[in-house]
Amino acid sequence: MDNGFIDHLLTEFDLPLKNPILVFSTILFIILLSPILLRKIKIPGIIGLIVSGMVIGPHGFNVLEKTSAIELFSTIGLLYIMFIAGLELDMSDFKKNRDKSLIFGLLTFSIPIAVGLPICYYVLGYQLNTSILTASMFATHTLIAYPIISKFGISKNEAVAVVVGGTILTDTAVLIILAVIMGAEQGSLNTQFWIKLVSSLAIFMAIMFLIIPRVAKWFFSRLESEKTSHYIFVLSVVFFAAFLAEVAGVEPIIGAFMAGLALNKLIPHSSALMNRVEFVGNAIFIPFFLISVGMLVDLSVIFKGANTLIVAAVLTIVALFGKWLAALVAQLIFKYSSAQRQIIFGLSSAHAAATLAIILVGYKEGILDEYILNGTIILILITCLIASFTTENSAKKIVLLEHDENIDSIQQIDKNRDESVLVPLSNFDNLELIIDLISVFRQKKSNHPISLLSVVENNDAAEINLKKAKKKLSEAIKYAAASEIELDIATTIDNNVVGGITRMSREKSANLVLSGWPQKVSFLNKFLGEGHTQGIIDSLNKDVFACQINHALVLQKRIVVICLPLSEFEHGFNVWFSKVTQFAKELSIPVLFICNERTQENIQSFLKQNKQNLLAKFNNQVNWDAILPLQIEIKNTDLIFMISARKGAISHASDLDGIENRLDKYYPDNNKLLVYPQTEKNNNLYNEYNDMRGESLSKGLETIMKVRKGIFRIFRRN
Repeated sequence: MDNGFIDHLLTEFDLPLKNPILVFSTILFIILLSPILLRKIKIPGIIGLIVSGMVIGPHGFNVLEKTSAIELFSTIGLLYIMFIAGLELDMSDFKKNRDKSLIFGLLTFSIPIAVGLPICYYVLGYQLNTSILTASMFATHTLIAYPIISKFGISKNEAVAVVVGGTILTDTAVLIILAVIMGAEQGSLNTQFWIKLVSSLAIFMAIMFLIIPRVAKWFFSRLESEKTSHYIFVLSVVFFAAFLAEVAGVEPIIGAFMAGLALNKLIPHSSALMNRVEFVGNAIFIPFFLISVGMLVDLSVIFKGANTLIVAAVLTIVALFGKWLAALVAQLIFKYSSAQRQIIFGLSSAHAAATLAIILVGYKEGILDEYILNGTIILILITCLIASFTTENSAKKIVLLEHDENIDSIQQIDKNRDESVLVPLSNFDNLELIIDLISVFRQKKSNHPISLLSVVENNDAAEINLKKAKKKLSEAIKYAAASEIELDIATTIDNNVVGGITRMSREKSANLVLSGWPQKVSFLNKFLGEGHTQGIIDSLNKDVFACQINHALVLQKRIVVICLPLSEFEHGFNVWFSKVTQFAKELSIPVLFICNERTQENIQSFLKQNKQNLLAKFNNQVNWDAILPLQIEIKNTDLIFMISARKGAISHASDLDGIENRLDKYYPDNNKLLVYPQTEKNNNLYNEYNDMRGESLSKGLETIMKVRKGIFRIFRRN
């Protein structure tokens, strides 16, 4: 019996492995261990996965063979790389740099073909169709090193945006060349062929950019609480787009990239959904693809004769030289740094997906011979290795350059790391929307968690209300974990809510408060401290953002910033302006500044000085004596930033009294943020009345509230 069990166990480990559970667990162990082990000798994790694929593949120790399941996961991984590249693309930068992307796409397409075609035709001696198809392979590239870009957080660098934009143009053009050559070989290259190709591509683009965004917006808004369904919907869109692209006559990777662009504005970069998309892709699907690339490499072709080595060497040198030359020309035209040139070369030099598609199709049709096939396999290995090393080294240089660009930027980074946000909550109905707002609002490099606070009024039900508040805030931690937001929850009992918030803000060393929307209160309640938001503004000389979130942020199409005259001279200008910029980048939407001409000039100068890529427009047609309603059309999809001011501030105007009520009246359905920037700390107003802030009045208010309760009890008895 024991021998039978041992024999059965040994049979399970016969090579190649057949048991699907064992196959899957083997690949998972490789995904887990290879990056960790190779990191010790400073080899990028991507190379570790490719080399692991070579070792365990059919041309290595034959531990695994390329089954249909591995092929499926590999295809998903490739589509995922292209989808994430489209999803992470900063659309503001992309629109600004689309001309550069077009130019780079033409360079990285034409230069490798111009270099490779005469070499294939004259040096290697191939026929014209074979030479054209092989040369077009040099023009392709796969963003195999893109996960390195994501890891270093430089996906918004202009050079990266230019390469990603150029990739789609290059690969589309090359795959169209493949379709044309195949049509020529089959004798079907006629008018009907061109009509079919153009019309199918036009229909595909219309579906992706006219229909899919509308369906996605409806789905996300109607099923707002079904977060799992959101991820499944995104995956469905990716693979449906890949299928449509294939039907249209181009490779599925084009469809996946288009899906990323179509959903770009609907998936904020800091959202829980984006976190799920990246996590699953980086943990499972993309490593599967990299391992499968390694499984294709057959090092034994090196020993199949001198012709294979010669062809492999020529193909590899021409492919790398063509991409390097394109990167050099792009650097000279766009005046990039050497590090940016290297990042362009690193991202565009790897050959894998589209290259394999072209070579395998050409080989099956008899256009390409075995030497080119084997030489391409070696080319894939070498270019992937070089691309990974180059991208990682240049990414490190760019990170250092961005940090050391000037002293002001370093100071700003340090300031961002010190950002401490306090979020006092009294209404838990829109808790998930508030957490979504926090995910966009928070400074990613801050060393402090977001502090959620609930102040419970000190009365007979204080203990019960305190337990309820703790339970609600605990639910917020679970929801925030999906977006990797670190929360610090606090509950406290106080006779005066404003006093409690003020006290906790100092205990938490908060320098920014994100509060609820100011509510209409009676004169008596305002005097007794129950106008919470206004009380916070009067009691704390900190940057205060009062928010009203009525619907999901993904539905926003524009940010409207109402800037009072001289608001750019307030002490808290940098804070609120950085938040506006952050919202614009996270949501990939433009900004309309409503301000006077002087403020416009100062904002434009600030943008230029700080090299901020912001799609900004300005409107000066405002009657500042009656700010609301605005003289421009405001839609429900506009996110309103109203930059207000405290009394005594430089930009304060008498018309600001009751501004929150007028915003509610004219724009009741909009998401709104009412901003009260911090004033100079030596402001005479705050120095003179320093002893009259909320916490100083707490004891007096406590006495008044006891008197009020006593009077109310007398009336109740009567």
